[in-house]
Amino acid sequence: MPQPETEERWSVLVVRSGGIAGLSKQWRAEPEPERLPRWRQLVDSCPWDQAPSASPGADRYQWRIEVHRGDTAVHQARLGDGQLEGPWRSLVDEVRQAAPSAPRP
Repeated sequence: MPQPETEERWSVLVVRSGGIAGLSKQWRAEPEPERLPRWRQLVDSCPWDQAPSASPGADRYQWRIEVHRGDTAVHQARLGDGQLEGPWRSLVDEVRQAAPSAPRP
């Protein structure tokens, strides 16, 4: 019997903006149901309630991280490049690795 779609449909969005050119790039991972325990562990390890505010800086990247369950955003954080460490870095790296590659024009 299939799981309820909104209960098991997860996605994690990572958006990197800024840098010298000021361009934005985004990655979205939508883990398969059998991979959800690993993704829950990654998401739960991040200190969402204690996320620092993104610190501005010339030519620095800014990161926006969102976790969605179904159509609802359940976690959001904005971090400066220097704040992307520890569990934040692990989550972002996993999303970037899992996101489907877009074809280059």
